[in-house]
Order: sequence, then C-alpha cells, then structure tokens
Amino acid sequence: MDNSEIERRVAEFVDACRRQGVKATHQRIEILRELLATQEHPDAETIYDRVRQRIPTISLDTVYRTLRTLEDMGAITRVGSMQDRARFDANADRHHHFVCCECGMIGDVYSDVLDRFPVPRELAEMGSVDWVYVELRGRCQKCQARAKKGKT
Repeated sequence: MDNSEIERRVAEFVDACRRQGVKATHQRIEILRELLATQEHPDAETIYDRVRQRIPTISLDTVYRTLRTLEDMGAITRVGSMQDRARFDANADRHHHFVCCECGMIGDVYSDVLDRFPVPRELAEMGSVDWVYVELRGRCQKCQARAKKGKT
C-alpha cells in the first residue's frame, strides 16, 4: 500500500473515530499506520516493537487495547488460529488467507471462486450469512523447499 493510500485510510479512521465518539490518539493512528504499511499480518508484539521505535513510551498494554479497539471499529481483522498468538490485518479489500502450518506465514488470497463459495442450506437454521471468509492451511513454498532440501 502506498503512502497516499495509507494516509487516506488513516483519515477514514479519524473520521470514524469522530462519528463514534472515540479519540483518535497518536498511538492509535501509529498502530494503524504500522498495520497498513505491511502485508505480514504481524502479531501484537511485533507491532509493539515497530511502533516503539517511533513512540518509545508506548506500552505493550496500549498496543493490545488499541488493536482491540481497531478490531471493534472494523478497521482491522484478527486472522489465524485462536490457539496461536493473534495476528492482525488492515487490508480492507475482500480476501481470504493462506496460513503455513509450519512457519506461520500468512498470505492474502484473492479469489472470485472463494468469494462465491456456496453456503450450505443447513446454515439457514443457524442464521443468515453475510459473507464468507476462507482460511486455507498448508505448507508455504519456502517450507516445501526446505523440506525437499532436507530429504536430499
């Protein structure tokens, strides 16, 4: 994401904060900016380490609370397994994820086929489905290559 797109998304966040009566603090903006600038889907500790380089006084607790606020506001989503450390994504485009079960890498997957995934009729008994999110799990190219290299 280029800087103009990042700044556009930050401005949208600030407007959303005003509408919802939430303070758009410097810490919140910098945490969101960090997430917008990466495609890595970092965990809270990684975000903390990176933002702390710009805001040395920020605490890990502030990062966790801010991530929860950003998630509640719909600015970011939590991705990955609930057993793993929570990972976060600021990509608002419709997409799915590939998760490497070996190294934990998370990659964005854009697929019209997955976007149109048919919802089973049995789900009607539980409620209505607004959208489908698919998380694909397997082994990334790097881990496959490393495993292949180890066998030779």
